[in-house]
Amino acid sequence: MPTSSSQIPEVVFLEPRLFRDERGFFYESFNAAAFQHATGLPCEFVQDNHSISKRNVLRGLHYQIQQAQGKLVQIISGTIYDVAVDLRRRSPTFGQWTAHTLHAEQRQALWIPAGFAHGFLVLSDTAEILYKVTDYWAPQHERKIIWNDPDLGIDWPPTGEPVLSAPDLAAPRFRDAEYFA
Repeated sequence: MPTSSSQIPEVVFLEPRLFRDERGFFYESFNAAAFQHATGLPCEFVQDNHSISKRNVLRGLHYQIQQAQGKLVQIISGTIYDVAVDLRRRSPTFGQWTAHTLHAEQRQALWIPAGFAHGFLVLSDTAEILYKVTDYWAPQHERKIIWNDPDLGIDWPPTGEPVLSAPDLAAPRFRDAEYFA
């Protein structure tokens, strides 16, 4: 599972080795030893999530202030622009963001550790995403940051007006958000 780092070293872009022939393809979508080698972390995932979204749907920026979740985001079909924002107050990259465009054809994945807000924008007609998380969903601890916060200045691709949920539209600004220690 070859890797490359992002502008924030803890966020790791993963590109698996695909075996293609006339029948189709094969790849390991997850390998605990390879994941630990790529991230330096033991893998202790407790829940798998599955999302399908239409073009221009923007989900995020989401995080849990308690029961913080690390996420291994894998693109199954389509293309997304995937964003992680560092919310760890003591981090040298606090308040910075990194993004990767994930393409299903390459079966790419992104590791986003706990302490980050996460969001994605669908660039294809539809996109199907699977993600493993390191802690259970806890709606009482769920927090959001508005996707277009001017202090963050995330450079979202120009796709027209994004489609957001009502809670995502009402999300607070970064400067008013809760952060991690």
